[in-house]
Amino acid sequence: MKHICMLATGMIVATLALSACSNNQETNNTDNMKQELVLTQEWDKVFPLSEKVNHRKVTFETQYGLTLAADLYTPKDAQGKLAAIAVSGPFGAVKEQSSGLYAMRMAEHGFVALAFDPSYTGESSGEPRRTASPDINTEDFMAAVDYLSKLENVDPERIGIIGICGWGGIALNAAAADTRIKATVASTMYDMTRISGNGYYDSEDKEESRHAAREAMGKQRLSDPTAMAGGVVDPLPEDAPQFVKDYHAYYKTPRGYHKRSGNSNDGWRVIGTQAYANARFLYYINEIRSAVLVMHGAEAHSRYFGEAAYHYMVEGKAEGYNFVGKPNPNPENKQLLIIPGATHCDLYDGGVCDRSGANSTKGEENYIPWDTLADFFIKNL
Repeated sequence: MKHICMLATGMIVATLALSACSNNQETNNTDNMKQELVLTQEWDKVFPLSEKVNHRKVTFETQYGLTLAADLYTPKDAQGKLAAIAVSGPFGAVKEQSSGLYAMRMAEHGFVALAFDPSYTGESSGEPRRTASPDINTEDFMAAVDYLSKLENVDPERIGIIGICGWGGIALNAAAADTRIKATVASTMYDMTRISGNGYYDSEDKEESRHAAREAMGKQRLSDPTAMAGGVVDPLPEDAPQFVKDYHAYYKTPRGYHKRSGNSNDGWRVIGTQAYANARFLYYINEIRSAVLVMHGAEAHSRYFGEAAYHYMVEGKAEGYNFVGKPNPNPENKQLLIIPGATHCDLYDGGVCDRSGANSTKGEENYIPWDTLADFFIKNL
């Protein structure tokens, strides 16, 4: 036993010595990781700037050494320290689209709000472009919390996040990992790990399908690892499913098209989301003690993602989850909000005038309950 104790003590001393040596050689400061980005200064969002808010471009660093580009929205004439919200998504979109609209609307309601481009996308850094990873994307949200916590006009004890579409699942994962996040909204969410590994509606949830996909990815990595998968299909086939028509109506028309958006253009790299297929990153969401609102459209093809995540988060079990955990220790601050009549993309910007997609002009944002979202954050931040 004496030898074991001496060995353990020696290992601790050696570790501390190495740590001290490392600290002497390299300062642990994110300024060393900062990369200079060339940011567009003109207003190039798919929505008009509100007269009720101030706006400026900012950047911040992640612990993976990447610099993220963001839009910071603040309410005009606000005084003192405010609650803050970080926003991202949809998966494959940019801050000039849905996330920017959400952030601006929250700033109108009195919050400091940050809409950011994830790593490897939009104006943010990272090569090769349009690459995604569960851990890197979760860190993107946590780095946004780092940034907001250090702003003079933000109360670091009152920070929340909003994740849209695929970033709804990432937001839940971040909330499970980071207790500084006091309130989370997952809007029209996808679980990107579930769909990457199981396909839509778990139709490919079998070993044979996953093995074939892994073999295809392996070949792709050797033949052309930089090939792009393509964004939303265009032109739109006549027999396209309604949800594909909805995507087209947003990403491929003046309603939501943006030149830096992967979904609007050439999409992700073919192997760019490979890491998601072998992960199941919502395992600990049943341990989230902070407030969570899962919001989904009643007519959304993706509704099953949000409902399953909510039930697993509260009950520790749900359809589509092969693991069973304990019920949430704080279920009373969890909420599932289903919006009648709304489809998946209606919660991107509020909906369109013509559901067929023939007339893709914006509606009155009637499907997004902005006041309800603001009240949720006011109550919990």
